[in-house]
Amino acid sequence: MGKTLYLDCTNGISGDMTVAALLDAGANEARLRDALASLPLDGYEVRISRVKKAGIDCCDFDVVLDEAHENHDHDMAYLHGRDHDHGHCHGHDHACDHHDHGGAHDHEHAHHHDHGHCHEGRTCDHGHDHAHEHGHHHHHHEHRGPADIDAIIDAGQLAPRARELAHRMVDVIAHAEAKAHAVPLDEVHFHEVGAVDSIVDIVAVAVCLDDLDVTRVIVPRLVDGTGTIRCQHGIIPVPVPATLNIVEAHGLPLSISDVEGELVTPTGAAIVAATEAERRLPERFCVVRTGLGAGKRTYERPSILRAMVIEELVPGGAPAAAATHGAFAGDPAAEPTLGADAPAEVVRLECDIDDATGEELAFAAERIREAGAREVHWVPVFAKKERPAWQLQVVVATPELGAVERAIFTHTTTIGIRRWTCARTVLAREDIEVASPWGPVRAKRATLPDGTSRVKPEFADCARIARTEGVALREVVERVVAAASTV
Repeated sequence: MGKTLYLDCTNGISGDMTVAALLDAGANEARLRDALASLPLDGYEVRISRVKKAGIDCCDFDVVLDEAHENHDHDMAYLHGRDHDHGHCHGHDHACDHHDHGGAHDHEHAHHHDHGHCHEGRTCDHGHDHAHEHGHHHHHHEHRGPADIDAIIDAGQLAPRARELAHRMVDVIAHAEAKAHAVPLDEVHFHEVGAVDSIVDIVAVAVCLDDLDVTRVIVPRLVDGTGTIRCQHGIIPVPVPATLNIVEAHGLPLSISDVEGELVTPTGAAIVAATEAERRLPERFCVVRTGLGAGKRTYERPSILRAMVIEELVPGGAPAAAATHGAFAGDPAAEPTLGADAPAEVVRLECDIDDATGEELAFAAERIREAGAREVHWVPVFAKKERPAWQLQVVVATPELGAVERAIFTHTTTIGIRRWTCARTVLAREDIEVASPWGPVRAKRATLPDGTSRVKPEFADCARIARTEGVALREVVERVVAAASTV
């Protein structure tokens, strides 16, 4: 049974903060370093240490670039588009000491490791560029597109689940940048300086989540700052365009604080989107482990990301996983237990569309799923005057209801949505990994009321094996199901 991870993003989220929090929560550092070393990527080293943020001990994950790739922010005044005052510190490597209200010192780098922003084919990264007018040396670097980054990820020795998640994060960021600059996806390019940091952060997050066996992520809300931030081509508002595009495309809940600065980076938002994070915490849960990840910039509030591995408690105080086993152990008459990610009630939405092309319907369905819908179906019907039409049927959990309805109104021509709440019964299920003759294959195992179970292999894994090994897809599925009986 996979674990549930709650990310408390009250003080923001970025790639390096997430890696640090996951390491602090118990992710294996040696496994992470081995995975990163397997990537065909150089020009950096990883430093993992302990730092104090507002007097609180946190883990720090630092991607340190070599001299040819060095790309740090400048001091905070420059970063936020203000002129340099005598009271500000300068220098490329470290910010000056900052005092918090408790009198402690934060000896921090003044940069984030989130380099996912590209503007007109270059990395913006809010001041992470060598070509601006601040008196620093110019460096020439190659540019990488999403396909190049995907190839680097594929070349690494990553577990299938980690590799898939890393690809999803790259895809989310690339789509956000393509929209921000109105260019086709294959014309999005990440400057090498930014790509090194971004690839490391993305792969590191994916490896750590896989190592912790996280199969469910909960993020009630993202909290970003306000004001402006400097990038290669000028001063832009916070939240930055790429982050807003991710929030919009995936229906992520966003709050704006009065902190001046960027608290949510595009990589941070992409992590939440790619993990398909749920919005609502269980009513009662116990905390199994806690990790604190430090950010690099110093704002009015300490940049700390809290990651908590939690177990939902069912009536009686037992963890949900324990209750599942108890319900089916020798009790054929027991009621099926809801899966960890299966709400007892869902909302069904319905509307009729008679003036859209097939391409428009397909696009709408994709956007509705991205907004959080659990199921999206088009059913042929007859509308007024016996005209052929399509009925849109959507199933959504209550926390995502608003975002899904907005997506329906935005991407279809309907002017009204029918809605009703449905109770449902769902079998307990778990994600497993099956050792097949061709390597590990992901699968889902559902437990029936009589205590028996059935297994459904992940189609993408089976299809990949069938293609690469020249084996019939049906044979792969049958061998995986047979092997699952021993798991």
